[in-house]
Amino acid sequence: MQNNKLLFWSITVALGGFLFGFDTAVISGGEQAIQKLWSLSNVMVGQMVAMGLYGTIIGALFGGIPAERWGRKPTLFWIGVLFLICSIGSAMAPSVWVLMAFRFIGGLGVGASSVVAPMYIAEIAPKEKRGQLTAMFQFNIVLGILLAYLSNWLIGTGVEDSWRWMLGIMAVPSIIYVVLVGFVPESPRWLITHLNRPEEARKILAQINPNTVEDVMTAISTPEDRSSSFAHFWSGKYRFPILLAFLFAFFNQVSGINAVIYYAPRILEEAGLGQSAALLSSVGIGLMNLVFTMLGLAWIDRFGRRFLMYIGSIGYIVSLSCVSIAFFTGVTGIFVPLLLFAFIASHAIGQGAVIWVFISEIFPNNVRSWGNSLGSSTHWVFAALIAGTFPWLNGMLGGGVIFAVFAFMMLFQLIFVWRMMPETKGVSLEELEKEMVK
Repeated sequence: MQNNKLLFWSITVALGGFLFGFDTAVISGGEQAIQKLWSLSNVMVGQMVAMGLYGTIIGALFGGIPAERWGRKPTLFWIGVLFLICSIGSAMAPSVWVLMAFRFIGGLGVGASSVVAPMYIAEIAPKEKRGQLTAMFQFNIVLGILLAYLSNWLIGTGVEDSWRWMLGIMAVPSIIYVVLVGFVPESPRWLITHLNRPEEARKILAQINPNTVEDVMTAISTPEDRSSSFAHFWSGKYRFPILLAFLFAFFNQVSGINAVIYYAPRILEEAGLGQSAALLSSVGIGLMNLVFTMLGLAWIDRFGRRFLMYIGSIGYIVSLSCVSIAFFTGVTGIFVPLLLFAFIASHAIGQGAVIWVFISEIFPNNVRSWGNSLGSSTHWVFAALIAGTFPWLNGMLGGGVIFAVFAFMMLFQLIFVWRMMPETKGVSLEELEKEMVK
């Protein structure tokens, strides 16, 4: 196996996750300064933050179309361009409306990236390494989140218009990503199932593992069903993987993860921390996310997807319940940051490590673009609803009620993992197709 090339391709494409994470979290350091600058209400600042998520929904819904029609590689390139436009435009925005427009453009990149990047990695990875390699997308997301928090803290709030520097610095990794994507090949599975170019695909597979080329070629070429239309996707044939993708993405967001990621400084200040301490504690949240995502990467192909989801679900329930109790009793201070660290750890090792891997695995080659779009868009619709309403709901209901609801929803996720979720560890994509589509 040509590990160096495979690893380089996977890391390069996973850098889309880094930009995804950075863009998602960087607004947390500047949203309160932006609110003061333009005298925004809580409702308006919620919409400013959520504007990126509205773009993400559109990007997730339609990101599969160019990936289906023109290929994974060119779509990944243009995703990087969208991030670059967002970073420069957001930093120079003269009004909140212009800022919202550029955040929408960045959201398009986030949504499309969450569809195409894990799908591409899953399609080039051998089955025994697919979990680890595809989960590198999530690793890069949390690395981007951590560096966004760290960048926000280093830039600080004392510099005039510091939020512009916070948002504009993303231009640097965006340029690096756009350049590196030029060195990755097209997905061999897309070349066979959509362009019927087996020889081109064979050359790429030979660079990954020359010993398994013919077996993989045979497996990809065997399915008689090559229809990849939108109508065919909704024909009822794929109802089980569709249900799995929807529920998995739904539970990901009703855990409250994006409320914490977007509004960590606000939540921590309400728990009694000062502004600088809140920003620094946000770095701790990002670091905890990174460490436990690495643990998830190490375990995902060893113990399986369901094992990680059991750990994450139980951790969610305990940590969220305790955060709710802390806000109800007023015993916050140092306890809320520590409990949020536990919550983030539970997310990172469970949903965070598994979601993009699992959704990329459960759909057949011919409809994987549509399936990933469904899972990703479901994820981002609920992310937008939660992030867009959190400041208002938090002001009206308080943290105790909100975190209690999140904990209650995670009971249903635990039942979903127990009763419905199949194990996909160590099974080829073509073998999974036979299991998922009866």
